[in-house]
Amino acid sequence: MKKYILSIALILFFSFKTSAHVDHYSKYNYLEYELFRNNKLIGYHKYKFMRNGDNLTINNEVNFKITKFGVDLYKYYAKGVENYQKGIFLSFNSETNQNKKEKYVNITIDPIDKNLIINGSSYKGKADKEMIIGTWWNHEIVQKKAQISAVSGRIIEQKVKFLGKENVKIGDKTYKTLRFNFSSADPSLSKDKKLNTDIWYEEDTFLWVKAAFDKTGYWEYRLKKVK
Repeated sequence: MKKYILSIALILFFSFKTSAHVDHYSKYNYLEYELFRNNKLIGYHKYKFMRNGDNLTINNEVNFKITKFGVDLYKYYAKGVENYQKGIFLSFNSETNQNKKEKYVNITIDPIDKNLIINGSSYKGKADKEMIIGTWWNHEIVQKKAQISAVSGRIIEQKVKFLGKENVKIGDKTYKTLRFNFSSADPSLSKDKKLNTDIWYEEDTFLWVKAAFDKTGYWEYRLKKVK
């Protein structure tokens, strides 16, 4: 019960302290994460923040491959672009090559009701404007009932649970973090579709520090560089 109450308090704290969540990251120009599978470095995930007046564009790129005995067993490359104006979401698009399978998503705003219009390889249609792109860097995701796959546009209804405060050491630096678990709200989903990811955000800055999940191996994203 105590942890549940703390979860509610933290989410309310996020809401109160950061009315414009994207603006909270105004001091960041670049974030880079290393991607590990079974503690072996296999790739990277990079974000570049570009500002022009009230406009913010975030370019992200993911690249990794799994090899065995020098043979590439699995290769993944994705790039995407998020656009905001005055901290308000405007659009998102991405292209992904997932082991030679092409996926995509384009998201815009309906000018009338301000809801989202999704054109993706897994879903095409409208979505509530309160949903968020599942790119993890924006801590606002802890408040949302659903996220949208940044790969295919699939809508993922989610449950978010606060797991506690933790010190996370990466390299020679230790971060004071808040740890959350994101899981699928729909229990009927197949195992490969279910969301079950732990995310660590720095307590004072809300910077995304780390992510971890199990899926044909143990995967971790670890913060490498901040500018």
